[in-house]
Order: sequence, then C-alpha cells, then structure tokens
Amino acid sequence: MRNKIPYVNLKKQSKEENNQIIKALKKVLSDSNFILGSETQKFEKNICKYLNIKYCIALNSGTDALTLALSLIGVKRGDEVITPSNSFIASAASIAHLGAIPVFADALEDYNIDPKDIEKKITNKTKAIMPVHLTGKSCNMDDIIKISKKFNIPIIEDSAQAIGTKFKNKYVGTFGELGCFSAHPLKNLNAIGDAGYLVTNSKKYYQKAILLRNHGMKDRNTIKFFGHVSRMDNFQASILNLRIKSLNKVVKKRRENATLYKKLLKGISQVKLPKDGKEYYSTYHTFLIQAKNRNKLKKFLEKKNISTGIHYPYLIHKLKFIKKHNSSKYRLPNVEKMVKEILTLPINQYMRVKEIEYISKMIRVFYKLK
Repeated sequence: MRNKIPYVNLKKQSKEENNQIIKALKKVLSDSNFILGSETQKFEKNICKYLNIKYCIALNSGTDALTLALSLIGVKRGDEVITPSNSFIASAASIAHLGAIPVFADALEDYNIDPKDIEKKITNKTKAIMPVHLTGKSCNMDDIIKISKKFNIPIIEDSAQAIGTKFKNKYVGTFGELGCFSAHPLKNLNAIGDAGYLVTNSKKYYQKAILLRNHGMKDRNTIKFFGHVSRMDNFQASILNLRIKSLNKVVKKRRENATLYKKLLKGISQVKLPKDGKEYYSTYHTFLIQAKNRNKLKKFLEKKNISTGIHYPYLIHKLKFIKKHNSSKYRLPNVEKMVKEILTLPINQYMRVKEIEYISKMIRVFYKLK
C-alpha cells in the first residue's frame, strides 16, 4: 500500500535540520538571554535586508502583528476596517479585539480581495484597508493603493502567508503603512512555535511598536503607556535566522511544484487552477484549486492516501458569533461560490515529482480522464 502523502512535512524538515537546530538552541541556552536578545535583533535585521525595508519588529505571532498594526494607526472602538471574509479568522479577530468592526469585501477569481468591492464598502467610519495576500499570491496592490490615496485611508497588509511574494517586483508587506507576517510552523519561513513580525518604513510607528510589544516599557523602570506582551523569544528567532538562509530555495521548490501541477492538471474542465500574471510572483504557501464535486474528490484522494486541506471551509461573515457586527447583511457571491469548491493540494518543498504525478493522476481518474 502506498505511503500517505502528507499535506505538510515538518518531520522531514526537523530531521534534515536537526544538528543545526540543536546547535542554535544550545547557543541561546548558553547565552541565557531568552527575551528580545541578540538573536531577535539579528532576525529583525535579516528581515529588513530581505524585504528592503527600514524597520522590523519581532513579535510572538502574526495575529499580534495585525493587532499592533491596527493600534498604531489609531483604530478604535466603532471604527471600520475593510478585509476579506475568506481569510483565516485572525484577520477579522484582530479588528474585533480592538472593538472595531470588520467590513467584508468580495474576492476576485484568484481568491484575493476585490478592489472594486473595497471602494463600495468605504464609509465615513472606515479607518483602514486590510488586504490579505492569500495562498502566497499578492493582491492587486496598484488598485488598492489608488483607493487608499483617493480616500486617504491607510493600508495594513496581512502578509501572513506571503513572505517573499512580490507584486511588480516589490515584496508584499512593503506597500502599505504596515506589513504583518506570521512565522507559524506551517509558513514558508517557519519557527518551531508561534512567532510573527511587523514591518514598516515609518520611524514613528517603529518607535511606538517596540514599546507596545513590551508592556509599553521604555526600560525596566519607565512605562510610557499600557502595552502588550508580544515579544518574540530568542529560541524562535534563532530558528528563523537559520531558516531564512534557505527561504529562496524553499520558494523556488514550491514554485516548481506548482508549475508541475499546472502542467499535469491542465485541460480538466472541472478543475480551475491558480494563475500568475506577469506582475505576480507567487510563493505558493498553499496550492489552491477550485474543483467540482470537491467533497467527493477530497474523500477519494484520502482513500488514495493523499492528504488535502480546505483553506478555508468557512466564511467569516457567516459565523454566528459575529452577527453582532451585522455581518449577516453581506452577500459576497464570488467567495460564497468558491468556498464550496476550493481544495488545497500538498505542495511542500519536500514533495517528490513522483508524488505530484500520482496526485495529478488520481485527480484525472476521479474525473474519468486519461
């Protein structure tokens, strides 16, 4: 019986890097500087260099990066922030935790937020636009920036899934006032626990953010304001400093896997494949297809020892517990159709060509194609 093809392969990553990881962690133990130490500072410099941006603030999660970013631009109770409904729950949760109201816009065919619908949703309460670069593909930042300038509304980029992703040869996360990233173990640049980071070219936001992440403390005895506990620890930073060295290699392999999938799945009328225009450089955090009879296909692949996912099986505006935000009034026809068809295929950098060939073959078998 064929071994199960895993959706992710963190075990292989850990095994491959075992000696380097142990060495990095031992150094942190030896230094005994666990919070906001030299490894964290090194990681912040590495991200600034990689993204060609002035400032990076290392944090304990991508969710906290979003929450701090919203706080930095002054989002308060009763304000509105426009974001997609077909995202991970953290996008809207970070808005709601500040007492603000998430306002949901529909998506384009590539599953990213529709700029035209953003403009339709703007009111005098709109405090920010939060596009989410889903699946490792950039949103259309040209159109979103035009809207931002037209209405004088700042952009906070949720780039949790998109480290290394580019639009017109510029890294996502560097277009808006603030860019937010996750380094969760499932991300392309991943820690071995929760971690995240915030980037900006604004010195003002940077100076406030480094206080905000650490109880609002300027030093041990000087408190400037109430802050958060949102610091990246040196253990996670040391792992990220190790793994950022191979990030481009990881992205290259995932892009090669995507190219192979597209070649092998081409011509299946029941399957819609992701597309990349000339302006887009995708990093394929996920490889998301839209498939007819999605649920049956997923079960069929599971029987063939192929792990798949659905990102995401819910729409945030449909969740019962946020009806107090009047989200039930929304009708988002594109995402409401796509959520019934989306399926995520394995694309991690450890996949072999034979595995992608097998998955593609089984999909063709399901649809009774040669």
